[in-house]
Amino acid sequence: MRFLALCLSLIATSVASEEVVLGLSQDQVAITTNFDGSEILLFGAVKREAPIPEEPLDVVIAVSGPSGPLTVRRKERKFGIWVNTDAVEIDAAPSFYAVATSAPFEEAISNVEDQRHKVSIPRAIRSVGAPMDVEDAQAFSEAVIRIRTAEGAYQLHENAVQVDQQTLFRTSIKMPANLTEGDYPTRIFLTRNGQVVSQFETMINVNKVGLERWLFDLSRNQPLIYGLMSLAIAIAAGWLASAAFQVLRRN
Repeated sequence: MRFLALCLSLIATSVASEEVVLGLSQDQVAITTNFDGSEILLFGAVKREAPIPEEPLDVVIAVSGPSGPLTVRRKERKFGIWVNTDAVEIDAAPSFYAVATSAPFEEAISNVEDQRHKVSIPRAIRSVGAPMDVEDAQAFSEAVIRIRTAEGAYQLHENAVQVDQQTLFRTSIKMPANLTEGDYPTRIFLTRNGQVVSQFETMINVNKVGLERWLFDLSRNQPLIYGLMSLAIAIAAGWLASAAFQVLRRN
């Protein structure tokens, strides 16, 4: 596991005299052939121009992967076999989405603020409409959340952000091995009584490197060469396996 510590000072503007001071020591995650996931360590502080208010401060952090459309199909058993029936087009769903809070989610941010900033996992998925003949269209979005949560791609970590002296905060978020390349917007919200008083956004870039990058580029730019190379490797692997089996039989 790699640990990405957030260190380079960056300051977000705020209208409530409280600002997020965040750091970023590495703003890239390198996907190599032996990449088995990464753990992002986020920490920062709150800059103030006035005494600390009496109401406790909460912190909400959301990390989102590249979004894209997808088709969700419902299967039903008919005549003894499973067949696809209804289908709903999801306009945009993040490939990865993790939320960490310093309190239970509903206490850390109000429903109104969640609607405004689209922080929770259900609101990070955009589904404008569904065919009129499809019943319970919301179930299709819920299915995406259920499947990707089981895969570790969608995460909700309540009470996972540690806040010290209403000033320092830190948490860590695990990212799975099957990350999608692209920019990962990372948003930090400071809240009081469920209301957002300050927010900050930075970016983490995820890229394939080394052999993984070379093979990926080859498959996209030279598909014929990539196909022939894959066939040659498969033939060579089969021949070596056959030769090894022959040696074992003689012994």
